[in-house]
Amino acid sequence: MADTPQIFGSMVFSDSVMKERLPRETYQALRRTMQTGKKLDPALANVVANAMKDWAVEKGATHFTHWFQPMTGITAEKHDSFISPTAEGNVIMEFSGKELVKGEPDASSFPSGGLRATFEARGYTAWDPTSYAFIKDGTLCIPTVFYSYGGEALDKKTPLLRSMEVFSKQAMRILRLFGTEAGRVNTTVGCEQEYFLIDRALYEQRKDLVFCGRTLFGARPPKGQELEDHYFGAIKPRVKEFMRDLDEELWKLGISAKTEHNEVAPAQHELAPIFTTTNIAADHNQLTMEMMKKVARRHGMACLLHEKPFAGVNGSGKHNNWSICTDTGLNLLEPGDSPGENAQFLLFLCAVIKAVDEYQDLLRVSVAGAGNDHRLGASEAPPAIVSMFLGDELTGVLDSIEQGSSCDPKTKEELRVGVHVLPRFPRDATDRNRTSPFAFTGNKFEFRMLGSTHSISGPNTVLNTIVAEALCQFADILEGAGDFPSELHNLIRDTYRQHKRIVFNGNNYSDEWAAEAKRRGLLNLKTTVDALPYLVTEKNIALFQKHHIFSGAEMHSRYEILLENYCKTLNIEALAMLDMVKKDIIPAVCAYSKDLCEGAAAKKALDADLDCDLEWELVSELSSLGSGLYKKARKLESDLLGVKSRGDLKAQADCYKDVVFCDMRELRAAADELELLIGGRYWPFPTYGKLLFGI
Repeated sequence: MADTPQIFGSMVFSDSVMKERLPRETYQALRRTMQTGKKLDPALANVVANAMKDWAVEKGATHFTHWFQPMTGITAEKHDSFISPTAEGNVIMEFSGKELVKGEPDASSFPSGGLRATFEARGYTAWDPTSYAFIKDGTLCIPTVFYSYGGEALDKKTPLLRSMEVFSKQAMRILRLFGTEAGRVNTTVGCEQEYFLIDRALYEQRKDLVFCGRTLFGARPPKGQELEDHYFGAIKPRVKEFMRDLDEELWKLGISAKTEHNEVAPAQHELAPIFTTTNIAADHNQLTMEMMKKVARRHGMACLLHEKPFAGVNGSGKHNNWSICTDTGLNLLEPGDSPGENAQFLLFLCAVIKAVDEYQDLLRVSVAGAGNDHRLGASEAPPAIVSMFLGDELTGVLDSIEQGSSCDPKTKEELRVGVHVLPRFPRDATDRNRTSPFAFTGNKFEFRMLGSTHSISGPNTVLNTIVAEALCQFADILEGAGDFPSELHNLIRDTYRQHKRIVFNGNNYSDEWAAEAKRRGLLNLKTTVDALPYLVTEKNIALFQKHHIFSGAEMHSRYEILLENYCKTLNIEALAMLDMVKKDIIPAVCAYSKDLCEGAAAKKALDADLDCDLEWELVSELSSLGSGLYKKARKLESDLLGVKSRGDLKAQADCYKDVVFCDMRELRAAADELELLIGGRYWPFPTYGKLLFGI
């Protein structure tokens, strides 16, 4: 491996590269834009573009692309070369400020949720100077936003950037009241990415994995994750080589890949980066997922990012660790040694509590998706009920403020394990709660509901906006306060009193919590179809319109896109199941039955008294199960055809959820039972045992 400090960021047009290559005035203007969000003088764009092109060409780049994040949930790019013809018939390498700042991809084929008609093709990309350009596969990638001819956002990044501006504005109002020095407040994110690695040759033999990203059939192997021996276990050499290669590719792109380990399920792993500003973290996570797939292929493996690629073992999530930091380096979610005396921290904490309680529906919508429906509430991930974990110490502090009683701060205890030679260290003030959807973990909140395929832009747009709204309301009250300390105390007390129902420090997996949450009036939106209508309630549209994050039309477009994506995903999965049953599983059942019959006939021909009970019983059971499988496939096929007659998109989504998905589950159960009965050489797909333990 190359020298890490040397390769880190080597493919990024980073601050150090800009400082070296740009004129001083241009560099300072660009830095101001990146740090404060102020508009860049268009006259400087040509200077930046030329320097960027020269640097990229020296690195071997021949093309550039505006790299953006449409509503597909992945990234998009259209490549143009730097070449420009000369009068002599030659070419020169050129890149103008206009090409840097603005692009015009065809917008008609991207999801728009009714914002654009198919014939209305014009769309624009615009340079986001707050994210660094980088080189990938010989192409200079320029992070951009994507919007329509009418100015509507057609991507996930534009709303995220809007929410960051709003958050900074409202947070600064609060900081000024406390006299805290800062020029800007940013939210920061570090997201833990879970994934599976399986052998590429086995992956390519599974149509369900190729088409859907998850297995639609598969009987459980003799061993799964029950021995708990994979989590943090020794990393297999082939996987370690992949991780080493992946680290190097990510480090070249300036992505601070930090932690990697085996996860709970066989073949499951995790990668976690160091925190960075939210919009950059969103870019980095998209690149991380892309690189995982590319590097896995290079190593003869397939990287699975689906939330539930295998039944019977844990699925994959993406823990979104979210915090608040000033441009001076102050973490506003750091309690300090005495959180009960840290009024600024308590106010920001109460803003988060208020936001999560009032907009629990939006947080649930932000992680909705067909894949995540398999994972949430399955005792491997938080339930669909949104709640917050604060821990005993912070809960005790807030309880004492509410009740007007004194709170004895916990003194740091020394943790002892009974072995004298081992070092002693202070015990943390509270334990971690891995079952909580939204847990305070020392100086940040861990939003654990995200699915592994999700773009983090959507959830963080929601988080930024709802907390900004709470801070806005707080600032409106406190800016007019005659007695600031008294008003501040009352605000913290009243906010906690009104919203403490959202705080739960216990076991979120338990049935008792589901009943208690219902008693508290918390939502339990178990599926994507249950959750999505909350996106376009009057309350939520008013929130996003107030802060200019989304227009009403943009909100409704996202609702349509998410519903349509759910329907399309279920439709693809159902069609893939039918294809596998008809073309692979039924022929396998028939072939095995035929050979059993021929074997029995051969035995009888040899000796009429030979016992053929084995063959007869197997054939009888195969015939019964095979017939049941065929009938279930016919029912799924019929119900699938009937979806289109259900009227509007919501009715169709309900049908997929309530009818088609149930058909799919029954069809799978029948096929999985047959798999356990059929001889290994007859079964047409690699089994779970081979997939999960094949590396």
